[in-house]
Amino acid sequence: MNLSSVPTAAERIESVKAGILAALSATLAYGAIAVVNSLILAESFEFLQELQITTGINLLIKLAIACLSGFLFGVTYRYAVRTDPNPHLKTGVVMAFGLVRGLALVEVKHNGMDSFWLLAVLLVESILYFAIARLALDSAFHRSWVKPFKSS
Repeated sequence: MNLSSVPTAAERIESVKAGILAALSATLAYGAIAVVNSLILAESFEFLQELQITTGINLLIKLAIACLSGFLFGVTYRYAVRTDPNPHLKTGVVMAFGLVRGLALVEVKHNGMDSFWLLAVLLVESILYFAIARLALDSAFHRSWVKPFKSS
C-alpha cells in the first residue's frame, strides 16, 4: 500500500465538512419539498396524496435518511470530483446518487401502485436533493470553506 495514497487527518476533516454540508443541504431540501408536497401540491394533484406526511416519527425517519444520504453524497462527491472542472463528472455523481435513491423508492412504491406520475415525482425529487447538495458543495469549494480533494 502506498502511504502517499492514505488520506491525512486534514483530508478526513475536509471530507467530514463536505459530508456535513451536503447532509444539511439534502435534509433541508427534503423537508422543504415534503412540506410543499403535503400542504400545497397534494391538494391539487390526487396522485401526490400518497407522499403526504402522516406522523411526526415518519417525517423524522425520512429526514434522518435524507441526512445520512446527503452525508454520504458529500464525502463521495468530494473524492469523485477532486479538482477536476469536468461538469459531466459532477452531474454524473448527482445522477448516480439520485437515480439509486429514486429507483429504490420507485421499486418499493410500485408494488402497491400504478401511478406513473407519482413514480416520476419520486425520481425527480431524489435527483433534486442531490443537485441542491452539489450546488452547496460547489459554492463551498469556490469560497474555500471546504477544500476539494487534490489529485495526486
